[in-house]
Amino acid sequence: MAKVHYLDHPLLKHKITILRDIKTPTSEFRQVVKEIAVLEGYEALRSLPTRQAEIDTPVEHTIQPLVEGSKLCFVPILRAGLGMVDGFTELIPTAHVGHIGLYRDEITKEPHEYYCKLPYNLADLDVYLLDPMLATGGSANDAIKMLRAHGAKKLTFVCIIAAPEGVKAFTEANPDVPLYIGALDRELNENAYICPGLGDCGDRTFGTVGGGK
Repeated sequence: MAKVHYLDHPLLKHKITILRDIKTPTSEFRQVVKEIAVLEGYEALRSLPTRQAEIDTPVEHTIQPLVEGSKLCFVPILRAGLGMVDGFTELIPTAHVGHIGLYRDEITKEPHEYYCKLPYNLADLDVYLLDPMLATGGSANDAIKMLRAHGAKKLTFVCIIAAPEGVKAFTEANPDVPLYIGALDRELNENAYICPGLGDCGDRTFGTVGGGK
């Protein structure tokens, strides 16, 4: 079974509450998503490999650890996942960035692919899939399949909020992929929205219609 990390930090809880509030304006919502991504990235990237580098401090010559940023790839699921990219690249500016475009059919709730652009050497990279919401698990599972089809071997998934149904579906389908969650919510409603949730994260990030759902 996949290792699930439920992140429990007062600042993270505080910022997720701001996202949930329907009164939070688009500009603040977008900024807080980035700040949450930084906090989650700090935890999700905890086991990064380092290399030893020779440097000179003002005092002496020494050998110290550096992260191999060029061996990382952050892949947001469009659109909402874009809001998390800046937070992760703020931590590791040298990382690669790929993109996967999926949309959910409003009737069937099933995900459909419309875009995929990934680094050619994905098999050599540690890949972090980013999406604020883990609802049914359909989009995340499809994205993982696409990444594997392009050669990805070492994968991690990071989301902001999740429903129990989505966690179950994801971990059963991807027992080898670590999962980082900012908040585990109560359930999905009949429209497959996370409850209490925060509405449509893509709409609220980019100020389009429907953000208050």
